[in-house]
Amino acid sequence: MEESVTLQDKAGARISAVLAAPRSATNSAAVLCHGFLSHKNSSSNQALATLLMERGIATCRFDCYGHGESDGPFAALTTTIGVAQTMHVLQYLVSRGYQRLALIGSSFGGLLSILAAAEWTRAHEAQPVTVPPLACLALKCPVVDFGEELRLELGAQGLQEWKRTDSIPDLHGGPTRVPLNYAFYEDCLQQIAYEPARRITAPTLIVQGDEDEYVPLHQSQRLFDALPGPKHLEILPGADHRFTKPSDFQRMLTLLTDWTARHTTI
Repeated sequence: MEESVTLQDKAGARISAVLAAPRSATNSAAVLCHGFLSHKNSSSNQALATLLMERGIATCRFDCYGHGESDGPFAALTTTIGVAQTMHVLQYLVSRGYQRLALIGSSFGGLLSILAAAEWTRAHEAQPVTVPPLACLALKCPVVDFGEELRLELGAQGLQEWKRTDSIPDLHGGPTRVPLNYAFYEDCLQQIAYEPARRITAPTLIVQGDEDEYVPLHQSQRLFDALPGPKHLEILPGADHRFTKPSDFQRMLTLLTDWTARHTTI
């Protein structure tokens, strides 16, 4: 059972989301955070929504600012905005009665999930009655330091071109440049997730392929070392960033689903 939802963040921007709930009542729900230049109805998000509903877990997948059907423009996106919207979706789920919450983030959505998990942990510690604890965090090839990834991808000359034009090459291989303010990069330098991760006590899973062509594997390894709570790092041999081999894709989905179900259902 899926319900289209329109939310409004604290800045007044419209967030397009889909709440998918099993037919039987549940207090468990996961927020699905998509990747950079992706959208709420990505193949992995839709597959996860189906698999989690089969396990009795609701999901809320949403288009981040400037993506899909949510307000934009994409050029004005920052990590800070994305984290605030992720927090807003978590708060929406609490308002709908869900108390056992998970965050599942892919790539850039992984960065948003890590930073939001750290903020949510702080909020729970301050207001334990009104802010339920985060049950778990599940990350698919998460970006932890987007600034580093962009420097590796674009190089010094590419960064200068970005600063001059407020646009970047299409990281998915398209022929035209994508408008994105250089302020995005400057914000990334303030939103590196290693230190915030030290506040996260929720059980955390990291899944990444050892042939990921976008996110350096050492970011996941360093993130794993920083996390203080229960954790598991699963490195899939030969898998790329998109888990394009069907066997890798299914393995990734199974790992994320099992981890979320284990920690959000009783």
